[in-house]
Formats: sequence, structure tokens, C-alpha cells
Amino acid sequence: MEKHLGFVGVQPRNGTVTIPAEARRAFGLDKAGAQVEVIIRDGEIVLVPHVAVPASEAWFWSRGHQAAEREADADLAAGRYTDSDSAAEFLADLERLTGKGDSEAVA
Repeated sequence: MEKHLGFVGVQPRNGTVTIPAEARRAFGLDKAGAQVEVIIRDGEIVLVPHVAVPASEAWFWSRGHQAAEREADADLAAGRYTDSDSAAEFLADLERLTGKGDSEAVA
């Protein structure tokens, strides 16, 4: 979908461009920490909006967690997973995988 929002000026001294308010609101660029990635593609300047990650969600983007996400995706794609139909079946599978018996059941 394409929507024309009109023309904006470019400040010649520092290259500042003002993104129309409608576009800033639509892409969350009115939030603190928001940034725009600038890409030159086929003779065009492309602006890609990026909103800062809230501190409570930053762990997800850590290098270690992203590596674990890729590993889990690979396991899923290769069929290395087990479906459980109930919580009891899930816990039994965990006990089997960890080698723990009933006396050391996973809490």
C-alpha cells in the first residue's frame, strides 16, 4: 500500500527532514528513543522506522537468547520436538529427558 503525504523540505545546513505527524504516529516514531534507518536503494532514499526496545523486553534481543532462538527454530524445522497433550504428559517427558524419577519430579 502506498499513501502520499505530500512534500517536506530539507534543511540545507544539516539535512534535517521533518516526517509528517501522521507518519510519525503510525510508526511509533513519536516515542522516546525511536530512530529511522536510512537506506539508499535503486536511486531512492528509504527510511525504515525503528522503535527502541522497552527495557523489560531487552533480554529477548541479547546475543545469547537470539542464539537459543535460532537453535530452537532449527530443532523445530528438523522435527526434534515432542508434542504433549496434557501437563502431566509434558512433566513426564521432562522427567524422562532429565533422568529424574518421581522423587525428583520437576516442580
